Amino acid sequence: MTTLQSAKSFEVFHRIQPQEYLRRFLEQSVRPDGRSLDRFRKTLITTGSISTADASAMVRLGGTTIVCGIKAEVCEPHVERPNQGYLVPNVELSPMCSPKFKAGPPPEKAQAVSEFIHQLFINSDIFPLESLCIDEGKAVWALYADMVCLNYDGNILDASLLAVVAALSKLVLPKAHVSETMLVEADATQRVPVFAMARIPIASTFCIFQEPTVLLSDPNEAEEALTKETVTVVMDTTGQVCHVYKNGGNTVESSVLRTCFERGMQRTKEMAGLIKQA
Repeated sequence: MTTLQSAKSFEVFHRIQPQEYLRRFLEQSVRPDGRSLDRFRKTLITTGSISTADASAMVRLGGTTIVCGIKAEVCEPHVERPNQGYLVPNVELSPMCSPKFKAGPPPEKAQAVSEFIHQLFINSDIFPLESLCIDEGKAVWALYADMVCLNYDGNILDASLLAVVAALSKLVLPKAHVSETMLVEADATQRVPVFAMARIPIASTFCIFQEPTVLLSDPNEAEEALTKETVTVVMDTTGQVCHVYKNGGNTVESSVLRTCFERGMQRTKEMAGLIKQA
């Protein structure tokens, strides 16, 4: 059999029996893309990629590429939180990034990731919303973080959080105040950092396969489609666990979770360094 025929045979086998195809690789402790079981894909972070946004970042996680742009607007605060602004994340997954997504209302995955990020920032005290207050009870900043996926190859949650955190780390806003006539006056020539992000949250997602039982770091699209169990660990640079999310019905053993935390801590340190360099 020639090399070309062998390659075609593997391709046919992959299409007909994707689960068995992957299983044979995992039995050899390697993945079809050549990575070891615990290896994350190459990650690149650039900031300032959108000149019309108040802050922006682009993240490439393997084949997944996402761009985050943040626009700031002045609005009235919530009655129950007069000294807090707003952070509104929105993830867009369109047919442009993958044929698996259709035009029309946002897909369930996009809504789930948007809500995950929103709840993370609200409940984990990572982002001080008080820093967005212009004048308590009168005016605050609302940050609209739009994350657009340009190419989808799995693990959109890790990439989205990484993009919004990288953009927020570079955010500067015009110096503003409320005048005596109750108008908000902003000086675009004086832009100041909103806050210092001391805690940088990084998400690390893993998928769990049975037969053989293996834990894969940073699953790509093909691996996501074949697994029923995923675990996402969000940790900050101080080593604190901000959030743990599990998808699937089976129980995860404590030893597996411990491995997730160990890999997640190492991943967090690496990504925090990339953000500071971006």
